[in-house]
Amino acid sequence: MKKFITIFLAVIMCLFCFTACKKNNLTKIRLNEVTHSIFYAPLYLAINLGYMEEEGLEIDLTNGGGSDVSMSALLSNSADISLLGPETLVYVVKEGSTNHPMVFGQLTKRDGSFLIGRSENSNFNWLDLKNKYILGGREGGMPAMTLEYVLNSKGLVDGENMTFDTSIKFDLITPTFEGGTGDYCTMFEPVASTYVQQGKGYYMASVGEECGEVPFTCFMATNNYLSKNPETIKAFLRAVNKAYNYMQTHTAEEIANGLIASFDGTSIESITSAVAKYIEIDAWSSSPAMTKSAFNKLIAIIENAGIDVSGVKFEDVVDNSFALSL
Repeated sequence: MKKFITIFLAVIMCLFCFTACKKNNLTKIRLNEVTHSIFYAPLYLAINLGYMEEEGLEIDLTNGGGSDVSMSALLSNSADISLLGPETLVYVVKEGSTNHPMVFGQLTKRDGSFLIGRSENSNFNWLDLKNKYILGGREGGMPAMTLEYVLNSKGLVDGENMTFDTSIKFDLITPTFEGGTGDYCTMFEPVASTYVQQGKGYYMASVGEECGEVPFTCFMATNNYLSKNPETIKAFLRAVNKAYNYMQTHTAEEIANGLIASFDGTSIESITSAVAKYIEIDAWSSSPAMTKSAFNKLIAIIENAGIDVSGVKFEDVVDNSFALSL
């Protein structure tokens, strides 16, 4: 009996050591995300379902809470990869920086925010926003610019027939709105689902559905990191692509179960509802390679917001070599 226990313990120790060694052999990636949202579901599924580990990767995920922070994390070498809106990189390039990060993969292809109102309106029309006060997010950020792009296309112009407030950081919009400021605002998921389920507001429309396709959130890394770690970048994109393919063959409920570990404190009902809404608007990119037409739409949205980004070229911002090699 004593011999059996000794052998049993030895086997357990071997298994523990094997697991520990396997973990130690993983390549660690410090990843900074601009915010934490169901909108980035393929990334979280790639982590939670073990696809990153299958590719030999370990993800150290941090929430930047803003595109400026996520970009700074790359530039200061406190992150290897950042997930944020490509408009931030366009601004960096416009400023004349030659040693800047590059987009190597696109994750989402639409604005992931939803317009939320204070009163139910089953027959909502964008013209209902005439003479209303709208919280749009931070000036120069993609959520604010895509919403303004939609509003302008409907003939709604800040200072003329509505008020468009871009003085508030996007992560602070919900508490600001809840505090009584504004008639409408936009929220990402799962914040929107939770807010609505709590009876605090009502869905009006999807900004992404109305705006159309645009490269909204992308993975970026410095040229130095990309040149030194090409296989790591390819492995990372393969893992995310596996997660995207998983989502094509599973229900919103099954996807939500795979996401719940990344959203502690959020109900499975809210997560499922959020996933279903993003599936409905076809939010995620089927390929990590950004197209030139998508980039041109991005530039048009930025310029509509009154920001000069003339001279910034597709090749200055995007490196599709990794995505196209998968």
